[in-house]
Amino acid sequence: MELHFKIIGVLLITLALIHIIFPRYFNWKVELKSLSIINRQMMTVHTFFIALVVFMMGLLCLTSTEELITTKLGKTICLGLGIFWSIRLFIQFFVYSTELWKGKKFETIVHIVFSFLWAYISIVFLKATFT
Repeated sequence: MELHFKIIGVLLITLALIHIIFPRYFNWKVELKSLSIINRQMMTVHTFFIALVVFMMGLLCLTSTEELITTKLGKTICLGLGIFWSIRLFIQFFVYSTELWKGKKFETIVHIVFSFLWAYISIVFLKATFT
């Protein structure tokens, strides 16, 4: 179980750092231009805070693995994180439109990879909660 937490820690920190390229990759300078300033800034600020929280989750997994697995507080945190990532997995299939990836090779690969990632993270945190 400890190895899985270390792997998840590295994956989450990597995912957080990938958020740095979002504005350029998704062409936010052009795409968000038609939005009001509050909506443009909310996109930027929320993306920053999502990346920060994901980074901190990764750091927690790397630095406090034993506590997460063995203590009551750790198991409670794992339950919360398991629920969080399970909801993210649900969103992957039932909120995002299939138009975003269906029939597009790269986007389909990304969809599949992240589906497995969300499932893996969910399973590890929930398993840690109940063992």
